[in-house]
Amino acid sequence: MPSLRTLKIFLAVARLGSFAAAGQEVGLTSAAVGLQIRALERELGAALFDRSARAAVLNTEGRQRIPAIKELVERWGQLQRRPQQGELSGTVVMGALVSALMGAFADALWKLKRQHPALEVTLFAGQSADFMSRVERGELDAAVVTQSPTRLTGSLVWTPLYREPLVLIVPTRPHFPLPDTPLQMLTQCPFMRFDRRTWTGHLVNEALAQCRAQVVEGLELNSVEAIVELVRQGFGISIVPQLANLAWRRDKALRVVPLPRVTVARHVGLLERRRHGRETFTQVLKDHFGARGVP
Repeated sequence: MPSLRTLKIFLAVARLGSFAAAGQEVGLTSAAVGLQIRALERELGAALFDRSARAAVLNTEGRQRIPAIKELVERWGQLQRRPQQGELSGTVVMGALVSALMGAFADALWKLKRQHPALEVTLFAGQSADFMSRVERGELDAAVVTQSPTRLTGSLVWTPLYREPLVLIVPTRPHFPLPDTPLQMLTQCPFMRFDRRTWTGHLVNEALAQCRAQVVEGLELNSVEAIVELVRQGFGISIVPQLANLAWRRDKALRVVPLPRVTVARHVGLLERRRHGRETFTQVLKDHFGARGVP
């Protein structure tokens, strides 16, 4: 049976992409790392990396084993730690939408950090679709993402945490004529569209379909924050999720306009594997929102 150190070396090579870099991290020569990896491959009966002169890239067999190996290492680490009763500790690696870090999730994370000072959270900002594969491979313990427009694989579960209605935002000082009604605004003013390839972009398309509006296409961006700033400066209008922690209705440069007939909302939730080593943390986070999992 491979040692815990061998499993940690495997994870280091998988993350850093070379025996030399992994060796520097764990204090071994490149040759010694190679011996450990070959021993692990013999134990498992399969090659785990595609090797070249300078790199070691995970193959399909290696990628499939990442979640289970990472879970073994994490569970052993939990056994070694002695936290106070009910205390969370150790490191959690998470992905999160940038907009989620400005919303209700940021409040929840701040509260958990105050309650559990021994807990370390490493956050990566990005897009929902990118995080799904990283969670499945075990690179991330969990991610705060928009609900997927397609069915998840059997190894993943998504738990809704909170919802953000989609709203129309318009500038108070536009560089173009601004009509009186929402439908006229959508059909006559430059429209800042959220990237239609993203999960949030799909929701914007649904909202436009419910409005039955043909918009005047302007810019297409993949950041709610960038879109809001362009609207504030008067360059267009947009439909975006109403982020929980931003007081847009008190913003003197923005106006929030209700959308008739639109029922679409962005549901933000926690994506994780059905079994992983940081389930205690994710359960506490879900309890904070009173949430239940949805496959």
